[in-house]
Amino acid sequence: MAKVYMMCGKICSGKSTHAAELRKLHKAVVLSVDEITLALFGQDAGDKLDDYVARAEKYLYEKSVEIIESGINVILDWGFWTKRERNEAREFYASKNVECEFYYIDIPDEEWYRRLDKRNKAVMENKTSAYYVDEGLAEKFKQLFEIPDRSEIDVWIN
Repeated sequence: MAKVYMMCGKICSGKSTHAAELRKLHKAVVLSVDEITLALFGQDAGDKLDDYVARAEKYLYEKSVEIIESGINVILDWGFWTKRERNEAREFYASKNVECEFYYIDIPDEEWYRRLDKRNKAVMENKTSAYYVDEGLAEKFKQLFEIPDRSEIDVWIN
């Protein structure tokens, strides 16, 4: 049976770039919450974004199983910021008898801020479809993200 690869890391840490590499390597489909929410709402989701993200994740979990049952590998590209989220994902796939692997993208804060700045500039210049993350939001995300311990992660990428 096919399997699921899950990308863990802060926003703008390189998860989508690595997911694209894994897609080619494992002949997989990438499922991205940001891709769906940006396509549907652009930058205009406002206060409802968290609700839309939760709905998109629920949908993509179910869709991923359908794809996996069809014999195609899946990559979930949405961060898994908390230990609870990572545990729930493992439990969900275990209940479906689906093998899964977590990939964690670990980058130093200095590099993370540089990448956020670069991406924000590209968003402002309409050169990429991504969320703009101002300084306050970046700090909020940094506080929300729970760095995984080694036992949670199958592949640790520095």
